[in-house]
Amino acid sequence: MSDELHFEPDEDLQDLIHAADLDGLVRMIDNRCASRDWEGLLRVRDRSRSAVKSGRQLWPAATLAEYRIALLAPPPFVGIVLDEADGLAGRFTTGPLTEVAAQHHTWIDLEGEVGRGPHAAFVAHERAIRGEIVNDPELAPVLDIPTEVQGWEPQYEVATYSDNGAEFPAPDLSDAWEDIETSADAERLDDEVELAVRQLLEPWTSGSNGRAEVVCVEGDIGAAIGALGVRRARIAPLEPAEALAWLAWAGASGGAHGRRRGASSGRFGAWWVIGALGDILNDWPVNADEIGQVLNELEWFRWDAFEPAIGWILQLAIEDPDEGVAWAISARDAV
Repeated sequence: MSDELHFEPDEDLQDLIHAADLDGLVRMIDNRCASRDWEGLLRVRDRSRSAVKSGRQLWPAATLAEYRIALLAPPPFVGIVLDEADGLAGRFTTGPLTEVAAQHHTWIDLEGEVGRGPHAAFVAHERAIRGEIVNDPELAPVLDIPTEVQGWEPQYEVATYSDNGAEFPAPDLSDAWEDIETSADAERLDDEVELAVRQLLEPWTSGSNGRAEVVCVEGDIGAAIGALGVRRARIAPLEPAEALAWLAWAGASGGAHGRRRGASSGRFGAWWVIGALGDILNDWPVNADEIGQVLNELEWFRWDAFEPAIGWILQLAIEDPDEGVAWAISARDAV
């Protein structure tokens, strides 16, 4: 359909393209959304994107048109913008188009339009996180975790997209703070948790200005936090599901300036961190109950060093009392 529409006559659009009138194209996008002219909106997307090849920097118009189609248009048009052979889908949008599309479109609406490939799998996971029952064994196994949210998982925070922006709420966390003694004498241990956390937070550290540090020590959480160089700290206990929700939120976000990955990727990244904590990554994909068991056998805390809570933050302390080891994660990305 997209190629056919590209050659439909549209003189008003062609005039704006020829003049590289970005403001005019944005107004046209608003008008075509208001009149539900989805075919016309798709032409704006196609021709603005093609104009970039001739030196006209109209990719913001192409991106906005594509975003609005994913958010608002009927399923056949959503399927078109998700089926991108050039890999550009959602590159410049507020969030991944698979997550945008999942806000207003059910899996039942979209399954006949998006196939069973990677884009479809991400949409299915996004819809399941939003509470829809999705049971499709033919989906591409791009995440290698169950689509269905498990009983031991939290209700994950999801993005809310609007015509020109989005909100990305953080989970509510315990603020029952208490001081903790730290020490810097514990022996550091090597494990896979640091790499798993760095993968979780890659948009913060490579796509933005963030930093992330992870330590594993023989000892308790005071020793783990102290191994980060922190001399004065406080902690607040978290339920395991609260900690998982925080990990997933961090993995879904792009931090201050990085590209958002979406709730489905954040959930997978959080599972991967739990797998690293339980030393079961070599057996991946694992039974979902194994991840739940590791999550609930560990003790979880948020911590800080009495500094202002500004920007994007993930500061977790985790203790495995049975093994006598603990981890501390310190990640921040300023506004």
